[in-house]
Order: sequence, then structure tokens, then C-alpha cells
Amino acid sequence: MHVQFFNFIFFDFQAVSNTVEEKAKWILNKLKGKHVKPLADVLREHNLPRGLFPRNITCYEMDESKSKLSVYMPAACEVRFKDGSAVRIGRRVKGTLSKGKLSGMEGMKTKVVVWVKVTEVSAESCKSDKVWFMASGVKKSRPRDAYELPHDSVRVEEI
Repeated sequence: MHVQFFNFIFFDFQAVSNTVEEKAKWILNKLKGKHVKPLADVLREHNLPRGLFPRNITCYEMDESKSKLSVYMPAACEVRFKDGSAVRIGRRVKGTLSKGKLSGMEGMKTKVVVWVKVTEVSAESCKSDKVWFMASGVKKSRPRDAYELPHDSVRVEEI
């Protein structure tokens, strides 16, 4: 019982430590004069729905030269959308961001029958009414309007 309690405290402390480090990076970039766009705007510029990630992201990093996007969360969480779909997001989601696509993803799962790893999210254009999730080799379409606004998330133990 005591060991389990101390493990829980350790993981909470580690999560706070990582969050502080990520926020410090964000503040440092602000002090250097680097303008950081809201993640929702970055997604929209790439023809992806603004609400793909929940409201409570800690921060994100975009390496423009490699098109690498990393999104940091305070903890693993689950987001439910108005179409009934759900995704689980780890403490960090990363992938390659291009026009209409976030590919090579790590850190996100969706529920089909069981939770499966999402490897790609795509949309044909900003006018398309579908968002496509590639998970375990299966491409699943979902209504774009369900993902247009960032939603609240609920903390989960693991993804």
C-alpha cells in the first residue's frame, strides 16, 4: 500500500516537473520575441480541424524545417466529441504536419471496438466535411464538424 502511494506521488511529481519544463520553454520563446500562434490556428492553416486537440494543452513545438509537431499535455487524457467518438492522448503527441495531414503520429489512440493507435489524421481540404483517422491500418471517416472546436478532456491513467 505505501509503495503504491509513493509511486503515485512520484508520477505526479514527475508530471509537474515535465509541465514546468515545457512551460519554461514556452516562456523563454516568448521572451526571445518568438510569436507562438495558438495550436488551433496552426491546425487550421494546414486544413485540419481546430479541435483535434483538447483545450488544456500545456504547449506545443513546431519545427518548421522538418515539419515536426509535438503537442504536450499536463497528463494523459480522453476527449469525447459530439459525434460520439473518443480519443485518448498521451502526455506528448508527435507527428509530421503537412497540408491536410498529421502523419507518423505517436501518442494518440481512438476507440473502434478496442483502443487502437492513431498513426494519421487527414482532411482533403478545409471545405471537406470529413476527417479521416488511420488506426491499425484501417481508415475511418468522421464528421469534421465534431472536431471544429477544442473540447474539454478527462484525465486517464494511461492511453
